[in-house]
Amino acid sequence: MTDLLGIGSSALAAYRDALNAVGENVANAQTPGYARRRVVLEEATVVATGDLAYRSQISFNGVSSTGVVRAWDAFKATEARFSASAAGRAEVREQWLTSVESALDDGPAGIGSSITGFFGAAASLASDPGDPLGRRSVLSALDNAAGAFRATAQKLARLSDGIGQSAELEVTALNNALAALANLNGAITPVAADGSARASLEDERDRLIDLIASKLDVSVSIDGHGRATIAPAGSFGSALLDADGPNLVTLVPAVDGRLSLQLASNGTTSPLPAYGGSLAGLVEVSSTVADRRAALDALAADFTVMVNNWATAGVDSNGNPGTALIDTPSSAASMQALVSDPALVPAADASGVSNGNLLALDAIRSAGNVESRWSSLVSAHAQMLASARSEASATAKWRDNSYAALDEVTGVDLDHEAAELLRFQQAYNASARIIQVARESMQALFDAL
Repeated sequence: MTDLLGIGSSALAAYRDALNAVGENVANAQTPGYARRRVVLEEATVVATGDLAYRSQISFNGVSSTGVVRAWDAFKATEARFSASAAGRAEVREQWLTSVESALDDGPAGIGSSITGFFGAAASLASDPGDPLGRRSVLSALDNAAGAFRATAQKLARLSDGIGQSAELEVTALNNALAALANLNGAITPVAADGSARASLEDERDRLIDLIASKLDVSVSIDGHGRATIAPAGSFGSALLDADGPNLVTLVPAVDGRLSLQLASNGTTSPLPAYGGSLAGLVEVSSTVADRRAALDALAADFTVMVNNWATAGVDSNGNPGTALIDTPSSAASMQALVSDPALVPAADASGVSNGNLLALDAIRSAGNVESRWSSLVSAHAQMLASARSEASATAKWRDNSYAALDEVTGVDLDHEAAELLRFQQAYNASARIIQVARESMQALFDAL
């Protein structure tokens, strides 16, 4: 009877643990980062007692729950992290390159249309150089061109600032995640490897690793105690996180808005390469925006020189040599028209032909090639954006498929859990019935005495 009671009580304890695990799975079915739990049941070992009456052939010891197993696949988890890093970089590039395309407005109010409008107004004035309205149209078109340069440059400057601010937030979040993971490394070491508490800590550890991987492409190793070591992918330098704790990642902005990353370790700093993750995308688009701003400034400077050289070579309606019509003090963001008096439009040339200087503008327009350079700038960016969109779409599918594959291992299937719940419930009830039978049998024996 004592064997029967022992078998029943061990079964009750084991199936209670199994039911608790099923309940935990069902409760966290929609919790991000939760990995399904399973209680391992093993036949309890029969140990000889040395008693002469001991007979192993008819001795039973019941069942025991040896621990909690967390559903996990390290290979699929690594694949998911790589895909998340690639998708994070591609999505950031697509987002900011789309904003740059909007800033490089190629519509009716954009730089290209405004420059063409200036040349068109000058060509119209050439047919009647004394027309005051036509002269005003030339100055108005030139003012529109200066305003388009200025507006575009200011938009790109705001985008550069926004990229820098986003990168600062990402670096802060990365350093916070590394610090939290370092604390978790210390907390996970003394926890039993086969318990529910260890499984919960491993869930949090892997959630933090996924967060880090979304911001920076990293390689991860887990030691026998469950502690994580994080290193930059493809780098043989200092680790982001090791047994000594986390190392600080810093953002280094350049004067033109370009960004780079550094890693501070043991009192020294070294460049931190970024191949994937949102930070890699931000570093790349910061360089792209800086290139666009430099190209725009060069175009503005050349347009200013071209227009002013043309203007000073002509003669205004007062018979005076032409003066500079626009100015670009420091960059395209400061371009402005200088003349508002229609009489100062240098329509005539030095020989006295009333529309000679206006007619000469066509040759200057072709030689300067400003409109074609603007079109090339816009089309080159459009091609880059199209490539970024294709990359973002491909990496998003890779990430979704990778996490779906991981979820097949770690995710909770409610239908399966419902079946397990019924199975363990029946086993628990049967175990209780074993104890009841043992109690009733012992009571019958006592009653017979």
